Amino acid sequence: MFRSHLIERLQEGAQRKLTLLSAPAGFGKTTLVADWIALCKPSIAWVSLDKGDNEPARFWSYVAAALQPFHPTLGKSVYLLFQVPQLPSNEALIITLINDLSDLPRDLTLVLEDYHVIDAPAIHESLTFLLEHLPRQLHVIMLSRTDPPLALARLRARGQMIEVRASDLRFTIEEATTFLQQVMGLTLSTEEILALEMRTEGWIVGLQFAALSLQGQKNAC
Repeated sequence: MFRSHLIERLQEGAQRKLTLLSAPAGFGKTTLVADWIALCKPSIAWVSLDKGDNEPARFWSYVAAALQPFHPTLGKSVYLLFQVPQLPSNEALIITLINDLSDLPRDLTLVLEDYHVIDAPAIHESLTFLLEHLPRQLHVIMLSRTDPPLALARLRARGQMIEVRASDLRFTIEEATTFLQQVMGLTLSTEEILALEMRTEGWIVGLQFAALSLQGQKNAC
């Protein structure tokens, strides 16, 4: 089920430095980005994060590994820095990565999924530096349950980011109708759909749970 107005928002964001999808779990952030990829066919480097990625060297080595398939030498300089006895500063690491990215032959989107698990200040600082000096070929999409402690106000003021939030991701009554009838296969009246939409406040997972509980029942409400 494609949501054209949100797909258009992500496509608009591809012309900026950062697209931030910030909403609690179950609002369809990952599904929306996957739908955009399926429709618009951008080149994607996807990094799914977990709590163990709060060490800067590990974080940036994963990013470099995700980017490397798009250019033979991309990220190799970063890997070499990890081989020296004393690790380089975060700024030196990012400058090296930026220099490599400047040679990208085409536009590329880096997706950072579940960024809310990152709480290391050094990673936030280095990512802020990357966004400040981002090569024109690279765009970053960040999926997070909370707003990251980056320079969002500065990016917002400069028109360099697009934001998609829980209020944007909630299903409208029209989208809820399509989801319940066409995706979940329920035959419901307008009043029943409206009641479900109001109960769940357009929360996608809430609607799905409600639909599953109603499947096979004669009365929806």
